[in-house]
Amino acid sequence: MAKRAATVKAVFKGIARTQASFTLELGPLRATGVPAILVAVTGVVVAGGIASMLAKGVARLPETLREARTLAETLRGDRTRLNP
Repeated sequence: MAKRAATVKAVFKGIARTQASFTLELGPLRATGVPAILVAVTGVVVAGGIASMLAKGVARLPETLREARTLAETLRGDRTRLNP
């Protein structure tokens, strides 16, 4: 029983050391410890969701990109407008 307790204590000590040394810096965003781990895991989950979404909707992607380009051109307003 003492050997198992020592093993569990060593595992938790290693996790605590790793958690304390984990830092993440992205531009003005800085996180250390548990918040940094949560931000990193969230990023991985979001990237996986985006990849899954793109894989499912690959047939509609050209139409979506064409519509996005048209929207961007409309919002940019480079076209000359007629004066009333």
